[in-house]
Amino acid sequence: MAISETAFAYHEPAISTILNQTGFLLVLNLVNVCLDKLVYCGLIGQLFIGILWGTPGAKWLTRDMETVIQQLGYLGLIMLVYEGGLSTSLSSLKANLLLSLAVAITGICAPMGLSFILTELVSATPLQAFSAGAALSATSLGTTFTILSTTDLIKTRLGTVTTGAAMLDDVVGLVLVQIITNLGGSSDSFSAVTVIRPVSVSIGFGVGVWLLCLLGLRPALRVLLAHKHRFPAFTGTVQFYFLVNTCLLVGMVAGATYAGTSSLFAAYLAGVMTSWMDDFFKENSGSGDAGNGNVSSESGTENTSQEENPTGQEKDSNQNDQTTRQQTTSTKRETPTGSMVYEKYYHEPVTRILVPLFFASIGFAIPITEMFDGKIVWRGVVYATLMTFGKLITGLWLVRLSSRPISSVLRILKKPFSRVVLFCASPRTGSKKQKKGTTETQQHQDPRNPEDKSQDQPTPTQAHETVTSEQPTQISQPTSTLPPKPRSLYPASILGLAMVSRGEVGYLIASLAESKGIFGTSSSGGSSETYLVIVWAISLCTLFGPICVGTLVKRAKTLQRMRVDRGGEDPLGVWGI
Repeated sequence: MAISETAFAYHEPAISTILNQTGFLLVLNLVNVCLDKLVYCGLIGQLFIGILWGTPGAKWLTRDMETVIQQLGYLGLIMLVYEGGLSTSLSSLKANLLLSLAVAITGICAPMGLSFILTELVSATPLQAFSAGAALSATSLGTTFTILSTTDLIKTRLGTVTTGAAMLDDVVGLVLVQIITNLGGSSDSFSAVTVIRPVSVSIGFGVGVWLLCLLGLRPALRVLLAHKHRFPAFTGTVQFYFLVNTCLLVGMVAGATYAGTSSLFAAYLAGVMTSWMDDFFKENSGSGDAGNGNVSSESGTENTSQEENPTGQEKDSNQNDQTTRQQTTSTKRETPTGSMVYEKYYHEPVTRILVPLFFASIGFAIPITEMFDGKIVWRGVVYATLMTFGKLITGLWLVRLSSRPISSVLRILKKPFSRVVLFCASPRTGSKKQKKGTTETQQHQDPRNPEDKSQDQPTPTQAHETVTSEQPTQISQPTSTLPPKPRSLYPASILGLAMVSRGEVGYLIASLAESKGIFGTSSSGGSSETYLVIVWAISLCTLFGPICVGTLVKRAKTLQRMRVDRGGEDPLGVWGI
């Protein structure tokens, strides 16, 4: 008969467990720092540490410990996405929304379409090819935000476009997770509700948050700002804002998850909403501060009027006291922001503990011992190459083509017509016009005054200028038109390579499809061949993308420093602003 436990007995952990977990955290942070200094991709080292320490490698961690690390790592992913929402510029997001949407649609449709090559590569069914495309269409949010924050590009226009497109890709990927989960391994269970419900819930959640901010929060915040002097003093502290922001984040994540949409999407919206409220407070807090300033100035004048005939030293001391009081009151009245709260309470534990555990947990999901079969390796490399190409083409939206080739083609097409026009023109009319012009000039000149003739005769330089000015427009166009602006492929390459990384959502979709039996079963009892090929593609893309982005950003930063020293154009152009 089982005895129900009323409490969990406390046991001191063994020294081997303490050393193992301490070494795990230390190595994760050391590898991250070293690789970030070199190529801005410390997350790749954390992924390899997860492979080494976890089940695919030496198995130094127990299964229960891996489960805890995976759960804590997902908390780090939520906070990482929340930080990305906080650092998103709303004005830049609005200005580049259509561009982000175009990049996201391209990054979804191209891998989905190219994934149907698996029907010939591994004899996959259309449902298996669709599931594989769903796994490879998502972009790793954690990887993207880590790369952009490490390279200081997250607040630029390029970072806004990349994060917006990655967020949309991830939302669609997590919607596809719900679809694959509802399919349950058979195409017979496919229905319109399976597709429509997750999509409609995600769109409805985003539109609902926007309407809540526009119709509900904005009037409420204006009322609160108008009566903020009636609230207690603790409502303006950082601790109070920490409670408000945390409750907003937890509430939106919980509500989105229970509603059926992505928790990461909700975390990003919570960060954007917090950033919007901070901007609203900055724009509308001038009137309240002005009133407080008038009160403080009036109290200062009353204090000075009460004091009669003070000495010079007393005046100086009073002025110093007043300046110190004004400085302290201004620091007290400074409204905390979401970024300030994040830096004070969340940044260090998220950066040093939760995010490294997240990338290590991705390494736990790579079945590296089953992946090195000959047929699986070359098929995985071929599929990974196609999936890399499917995301790289998203960078074409940032490529700026010059109109000079088009104008040259039009000029070539106009040449025959211009010759026909010249051929059809009568030479007699031209000679008559020339005669009329000469007689008119002779009539205007006075034959008795020879100085007029000498003045009217052009000098050699003037004659040269008139000849050049009277040349046809076809010859003078290349000299008068400005050269086209230089085209830089750095922004397009960084965007495409940042979108290549798949990461957590790709492994999640592939693992769910494998557990549901969509990819079939293996004769040896292990993972299916289709699943291993997909894992190869996800792993190679997750490794290849950050390394290339880090190398390109390092080169771009070197060129920027050379631009500051020697002059020249920024390699990122308007996308680096």
